[in-house]
Amino acid sequence: MYDVIVIGSGPGGYTAAIRAAQLGGKTALVEKDEVGGACLNRGCIPTKALIESVEAWESLKTLPSFGVTVPPGASIDAAKIYERKDRIVKRLTTGVAGLVKSNKIDLLRGTGTLTGKTTVEISDSGGAKNTIEAEKIIIASGAVSALPPIPGAKEPGVITSNEALALKAVPKSIAIIGGGVIGVELATVFSGLGAKVTILEMLDEILPLIDGEIITALKRILKARGIDIFVSAGVKLIETVGSGKKVHYETGGAKGAVEAELVIIATGRKAYTDGLGLEAAGVKTDRGRVLADERQRTSAAGIYAIGDVSSNIQLAHVAMAEGVVAAENALGHSAVMDYSAVPSCIYTNPEIAGVGITEKAARDRGLDVSVGKFPLAANGRAMTMGETAGFVKIIADKKGGRLLGASLLGPHATELIAELTLALRLKATVDDLKAVIHPHPTLSEAIFEAAHDALGECIHLPARK
Repeated sequence: MYDVIVIGSGPGGYTAAIRAAQLGGKTALVEKDEVGGACLNRGCIPTKALIESVEAWESLKTLPSFGVTVPPGASIDAAKIYERKDRIVKRLTTGVAGLVKSNKIDLLRGTGTLTGKTTVEISDSGGAKNTIEAEKIIIASGAVSALPPIPGAKEPGVITSNEALALKAVPKSIAIIGGGVIGVELATVFSGLGAKVTILEMLDEILPLIDGEIITALKRILKARGIDIFVSAGVKLIETVGSGKKVHYETGGAKGAVEAELVIIATGRKAYTDGLGLEAAGVKTDRGRVLADERQRTSAAGIYAIGDVSSNIQLAHVAMAEGVVAAENALGHSAVMDYSAVPSCIYTNPEIAGVGITEKAARDRGLDVSVGKFPLAANGRAMTMGETAGFVKIIADKKGGRLLGASLLGPHATELIAELTLALRLKATVDDLKAVIHPHPTLSEAIFEAAHDALGECIHLPARK
């Protein structure tokens, strides 16, 4: 008899299991695949490993401007890039398994199915079954790629992001269906590795939740790198033409087509609930997603749900936070999830990061806001790095100056966003931000300057007229 059973060992699942064990609970972690889930094995980490290789390659092009001569013969070895990615993933999965073991958590291999409110049946790859019992159960089964009903989408030569991260050679041309985070990051990777990339997005803009000014700037950068972007483009058919594919789409009533060696479908992910036995345990769902409250409780007493299987925000760091909340509540504590300051990060080049609400969202709510912006072209550290594309943008309440949101485009934006996330979490104002002495010369000074700009007091920009 366990105190807690966790189904799924992704970021949320293994975090929940470790936290439950820290609190003294006898804990079992059920996993049918590799520990670490999609994020570690087929998402966050693999894509970032590939992107770092791409950025290392692209940096060679800028070395002459730094006074460094690049010897002839430099080249990309895609196989070695993927091997490096695999080594990193293996090291991390081994590390997570070690953490699980060190916390005396029973790692049980197989598919977990709820057979009641306190019981889980585990079926291993050989067909053997075993039933375990616990006072509390945490569902952390994650999500899988969502395939749209496009004719030809299941034919050879059409893959998802999972298979894209396992390629050993780079195609000459790729059509990516979906201009969300996954699609745009993959476009960054494969364009950098030499493929001709086309993005087809059904909505009227790529990355629809990101600040509009950042998207405008990013699209300009991507197009300069040879990436074609079609928005409001509904894909109607994927046709096999010779050894490649032809993607037919419609936009604004007009028909178009893109030919490519490979098609990647990156239209998002959906909650993975197949075979979970939710009905047997009385766990309610809504359009395939498990319903959970701010304490991660489902409709069934004693059963919690976290991460992509239940959350509206499908991010690894959100799943981890929810995992802590669920584990603490399962062990008798009273924890509540706070979604007021959730950072989002997109690993394009340059990077994108944001927290809180965008300027458009604020104005759509009828809020009276102040906007502060500072371009990296005026930041000394960015100049020394040779990476001046991008800016920091801060949205604040005009009356009290309280920070409402921030959006960043530029090098290391995904690191810089942590300061603004903390500021938002602590209900800081632009006066608080401008009072913080930022080290010089650093990229973080752009945050300091944007806070000043929101007040009309920016030091390193020409005076406003």
